[in-house]
Amino acid sequence: MNTAVNVNVVHESEAQRQHARVKIPAKLRLLNGQPNAPLVRIEDLSAGGLSYIAPASQRPTVGDVIKGRLQFLIDNLGLAMDVELQVRSYDAASGRVGCQFQHLEAQDIATLRHLITSHLSGDIVSMGEVLATLQRDNFTKARKIKGDGNGMSVLGRIRAVTFSLGVFVIGLVAFGFIFKTVYGLYFVSHAEAGVVSVPGMDVTMPREGTVQSLVGADGVVTKDAPLASFSTNMLEMLQGHLDDALLQPAKVEELFGRKLSGTLTSPCDCTVARQLVANGQYAAKGQVIFQLVPRHTAATIDARFSYRQFGNVMPGTRVNFQIAGESETRSGVITSSTNLAATDLSTDIRVQIQPDEALDSRYAGKPVEVTSDRGPSLSWIIDKAMAAGL
Repeated sequence: MNTAVNVNVVHESEAQRQHARVKIPAKLRLLNGQPNAPLVRIEDLSAGGLSYIAPASQRPTVGDVIKGRLQFLIDNLGLAMDVELQVRSYDAASGRVGCQFQHLEAQDIATLRHLITSHLSGDIVSMGEVLATLQRDNFTKARKIKGDGNGMSVLGRIRAVTFSLGVFVIGLVAFGFIFKTVYGLYFVSHAEAGVVSVPGMDVTMPREGTVQSLVGADGVVTKDAPLASFSTNMLEMLQGHLDDALLQPAKVEELFGRKLSGTLTSPCDCTVARQLVANGQYAAKGQVIFQLVPRHTAATIDARFSYRQFGNVMPGTRVNFQIAGESETRSGVITSSTNLAATDLSTDIRVQIQPDEALDSRYAGKPVEVTSDRGPSLSWIIDKAMAAGL
């Protein structure tokens, strides 16, 4: 068997005409800027072009663009159509000119196809049919080409992929936000308030008088170091120990004008958390002047939860917390849970949290956000699987 391919064989669909040519009674008026535009008879007409016999005065060349007006007679009514023609062939012996239509509008194409189809089928063309053809949409969208990116260029494909990727990312972010919101609503308990707590000490005023702090800018003091100086009048010091001789007005005035100074010392290696009486201000006897926090003392977290979250903040429950001003999230364990009011029923529960890592006392008094996550986790899934014997 001879399996050689004959490259000279051409399929009939490759050689057939693109449009059917018919001899239809029509005329063409050549409009080339001449005052007396010649009127020629059309030899044949198709949806793609036409041919006519050029007059002797007009001999076009191949490639010229001719403007003309097609004229048809339908129901004793004239139908004119302005067209542009490009000369594709010219026979000098017979004067035959073959032209191709240029820039035909959709209505012109529909009209030509209707006239040609009706002529081929032998139907009589009426003006009503022509008007009905012009009123309806005679065209459809171009068929998509499979495997060719729908005719899109490389830049168009990149834009389409980028747009699709952007929509996907936006949808993914929206889904993540909704999932996080729902998860936080059903599986996370938030404390109503929280604070870093450190056992503190109060330093009180021994006598009535004015106070002047001696603590440095860092607020750190050592044991027995001076905290502040105070001054009081002699009369306050001797009150209750005066006899009748010293209670004379002159003596009282003299004692009132005398001042006695003293010093307050630190009872431990501490940091001054708060100074409750400003420098130079008067303080009563027994009034708290300083609140001290022992250094190198591990701090704990005090938090307040709603009573509705009773089952989620039991002792032994693990929680996460974040100190104000820090981005790090820490963890700890609830060590105790008590009611805020010792005698009355309360809707709040106070818990004490022991951090997993030692918390420096310098955080004392800072607000804390505390959360208890009771949702499913990897360890939770493993424990459930082991309990089921998987």
